[in-house]
Amino acid sequence: MSLIGSIGNLPSAFLQRTPGVGAADSPVAPFRTDGLGASPSAAPADFGSVFDKMVSAVDAKQREATEVTRQVLLGDNDQLHQSVIAMQEAGVAFQLMVETRNKVVESYQELMRMPV
Repeated sequence: MSLIGSIGNLPSAFLQRTPGVGAADSPVAPFRTDGLGASPSAAPADFGSVFDKMVSAVDAKQREATEVTRQVLLGDNDQLHQSVIAMQEAGVAFQLMVETRNKVVESYQELMRMPV
C-alpha cells in the first residue's frame, strides 16, 4: 500500500478527459455538414457509468482501510500509521464523491430554473 500516492490516483479517475474529446471536438467546434458523424468509440462515457466507477473506487478505498485497521486491531500488523493514513484517504475520497454529487445536483437544479 502506498502511503500517500494512492489518493492521487482517485481524482484522476473521476476528472480525466473523456477519450476522443479534445479542443477540436469541443462544443464550439464547427458543425460538420458532410453527413459523417463521430465514430462510436469517440462517444463520451455514460454519466451513470462514471458515477458507478467513482462509487466503486470509494468503496474499494473504504474496504482497504477497514482491512488494514482490522489487521492492526488483531495484532497482525503493527503499523498503526498505515491504518490512520488509509482511513484518512478513504475519508477524503468519500468527501470528494459527496461534493461531486452535490455540485451535479446543484447544476441540475440551476438548469431546471432557467427559462426556456
